[in-house]
Amino acid sequence: MVTDHRKQPRRRGEALSAAIFQATLDELSEVGYAGLTMEGVAERARASKASLYRRWPSRIELVMEAVYRSLPSPGSAPDTGNLRDDLVALLTTTSNALSGPAGEAMRGLLGEALRGESPLGSMRRNTQGRGRRLMEEVVQRAIERGEVDPSDVTPRRIDAGHALLRHHFLFEGLPFPDGLVVQIVDEVLVPLLKPSSR
Repeated sequence: MVTDHRKQPRRRGEALSAAIFQATLDELSEVGYAGLTMEGVAERARASKASLYRRWPSRIELVMEAVYRSLPSPGSAPDTGNLRDDLVALLTTTSNALSGPAGEAMRGLLGEALRGESPLGSMRRNTQGRGRRLMEEVVQRAIERGEVDPSDVTPRRIDAGHALLRHHFLFEGLPFPDGLVVQIVDEVLVPLLKPSSR
């Protein structure tokens, strides 16, 4: 049965956008990226298709914005009081995101990009840098606490944890094994950022 949206209370602005983003994430969880349609999102959000297409000309743009808004934003990095626990908390958040709608979207978008069906550059522009900025916040606090020497911090060391999680996600699949985040932190990140020779 098709809902007649004209008979429902009218939502605008952020309220409408929030409903559409939540519907997009719910659709990703239930039907996957391949099964997600603008019609399905509109029905779930109790919105008109026209309201979606006015804001997002294609599903790739809708999905990227919905996922991007669902991820932790810079300024929200965990602060447990020590570097190791901050790193575990941050990478656990990332692994949870990759295990949910964000991961489903990433798989679908990458599949389309590899087939030349979606603009990979657009995906990069929308996602690049957020994980790095969160990691930089965690490391900067560790520097201020005296846990890390700033001379031991490099862009590659900052990127290592998220890169290892993404590698596992793309090449070994889900679910992430128990203990993977702790292993990445204890075996890779802490030794990179706090070399024992110092």
